[in-house]
Amino acid sequence: MTALETIIRALIVSDGPLPLDRFMALCLGHPAHGYYTTRDPFGVKGDFTTAPEISQVFGELIGVWVAHVWESLGQPRHFALVELGPGRGTLMHDALRALSKFPACAKASQVHFVETSEVLRDAQRASVPQATWHAHVASLPALSSIIIANEFFDALPMRQFVRKSGRVFEVMVGLENEALAMMLVPSPFHIPVAGDGVFEDAAARGAVATQLGDHLAKLGGAALVIDYGHLQTALGDTLQALQNHKPCRVLDVPGEADLTSHVDFEALARAFLAGGAKIAGLATQGQFLGAMGLEDRTRVLAHHALGQERDTLIDGAQRLVHPDGMGKLFKVLCVTSPEMAQPFPFGGT
Repeated sequence: MTALETIIRALIVSDGPLPLDRFMALCLGHPAHGYYTTRDPFGVKGDFTTAPEISQVFGELIGVWVAHVWESLGQPRHFALVELGPGRGTLMHDALRALSKFPACAKASQVHFVETSEVLRDAQRASVPQATWHAHVASLPALSSIIIANEFFDALPMRQFVRKSGRVFEVMVGLENEALAMMLVPSPFHIPVAGDGVFEDAAARGAVATQLGDHLAKLGGAALVIDYGHLQTALGDTLQALQNHKPCRVLDVPGEADLTSHVDFEALARAFLAGGAKIAGLATQGQFLGAMGLEDRTRVLAHHALGQERDTLIDGAQRLVHPDGMGKLFKVLCVTSPEMAQPFPFGGT
C-alpha cells in the first residue's frame, strides 16, 4: 500500500467515496506524495516518453512556428513565450535553439513556465535558466503571448458519469471489502450525449482553456495545444494509468502511476471560445509536423549523423508522424486572439 493510498482511505472513511477528479488531483498533485510532485517521470528511466524527448526536431519546429506567429502579431518588442507543463524543459530548450535563427524574435521573447512540481522545476532550470515560473495561468504577465501546451490538458482531473437505461450515476472511488474500488452513485448530472455509456466531464480543463482564451482576447497572441484525444464529444472511458512504460490499473498504486484521459477537443475549443479566443485551426500531429517541415529538418540532421545516432533521428521522426501511432492519435489545436489572421500552417503563410 502506498503512502498516498493510506491518506485516500482515511478520506473515504471520513467523507465518503471520492469523485474521480478529487482522486486524480490527489494522485498527481498531493504536496508530499503526488506523482508529479515527487519525481521526474519522463524518459526511459521514467514512466513515459513525450514528443520532445523522442526527437529534437519536435521542439525546433515549435520554435519556427513561434517565429511565424510573432511576425503575424506585428513583431512586438516584447512578448511572453509560455509553456504549460513544460516537463524537463526539453521542448523549450529546442524551440529556443531554433529561435536563435530569428534573433529579433528571440530578443523579444520572455519565457514563462506554468509548473507546480518543484522536482520538475529543478530540471527546467537546468535546461532554460532564464525562465520565470508560475503555479497558475492567472499570474502570467499582461503581455501579448504565444502559449504552448504539449500533453498538458490530458493530465488535468476529470469526472466520469455513466448512463444506464436512462439513469445517470457518477463514478466514485470508495472502499469495498477493505480495498479501493470504483463504485456508481446516483447523480442528477445531465449527460449531453445520447445513449448509454461513460461520459467524461473535464470541467477543470475547460476552466483553464477559458482563462487562456480571455488572456489572448485581451492581450493578443496565440496558443498551440498538442495532446492525444478525440475531435468530437462522445461517450467512452479513456481514463488510464501508466507505470514503467506499461499500463496498470488505475487504483493499484495511488501516487506511483501517471493518470491521464483523452482530451475532448470539441469541448476544449468551446471553452477557448467562451473566453473570447478564436479557433484558428485543428490538425493531426502528423499533418502539423509535416507542414512545418519535419521531413526536411530530419534529413538535414541525419546527413550529419552516423550509425545509431542517424537511425535514432529517423526512427524518432517517424514515430511522431506515423498514422498508426502519435501522428493520428495526437491532435493540434490552434487558437488566437479574435483579430489575428490564421497563422501558418493553419491557413496563414
